[in-house]
Amino acid sequence: MDEMFPQVIFRIGGIPVYDTLVSTWVAMAVITLIAWVLGKRRPMMLEMVVEFLADMVSNMMGRPAAPYLPLLGALFIFIAMANIISAVPLVTAPTKDLNTPVTLALVVFFSVHYFGIRELGLRGYIKQLASPIFMLPLELISQVSRTLSLSIRLFGNIFSGEMVVAVIFSLIPLIAPLPLQLFGMLIGLLQAYVFTALASVYIGAAVEASAPVTSEEME
Repeated sequence: MDEMFPQVIFRIGGIPVYDTLVSTWVAMAVITLIAWVLGKRRPMMLEMVVEFLADMVSNMMGRPAAPYLPLLGALFIFIAMANIISAVPLVTAPTKDLNTPVTLALVVFFSVHYFGIRELGLRGYIKQLASPIFMLPLELISQVSRTLSLSIRLFGNIFSGEMVVAVIFSLIPLIAPLPLQLFGMLIGLLQAYVFTALASVYIGAAVEASAPVTSEEME
C-alpha cells in the first residue's frame, strides 16, 4: 500500500524529488507536445478545444470568458491531464499528492482577488467584501475555508479513487485493469470539471458588481 503515497525518486542537493513531481513534469511536457502538434498539424482541432473551453467557462460564469480563459482553461487542461496520466504505466497522478491540489487552490485564491481588484478597483473590491462592514471577517473566513475545501476535495477524490482501484485490482487482477483505468480517467475528467467550475464561480462572484454583461457580449 506504500505505493499509494508519494515516493522519493532521487535527490538534488539533498532535496527529495517525489514521483508526483516527476509526473507533474511529464504532464506539462505532454500538454505542451499535444498543443504544439495540434497547432502545426490540426489547427482546427486546437481551435475547437479553445472554443469548447470558452463556452464552458462562459456558461459557468454567465459572462464572456475571454478575460479568464487563460487561467481557467489552463487549470482544466492541467488537472485533467494530471488526473488521467496515471493510466500510463509507472506514472502516478500528481493530484494524489496534497501539495499539488493545495498549490492549485492557492492559485485560484489569489486569482479571485486579482480579478476582483482589476474589475472593481481596490476600493470597490474592498467595499464589496465589507458591505456591510461586519461581514468582512466572515467573508475572509469564507475565502480561506473554500480554498481549503477546494484542495481537499480534489485530493480526496483522486486519492480515494486510486485506493478503490488498487483494492479491486488486488482482488481480481485479470479482468479489472481496463474497466478500472477507464473509470479512473472518467473520475479524473469529472474532478477537473468540478474544480474549474468552482474556480469560475468564485471569480464570477468577485467581479459580479462590475459592468453588466449585454447579450451582444455574450454572443
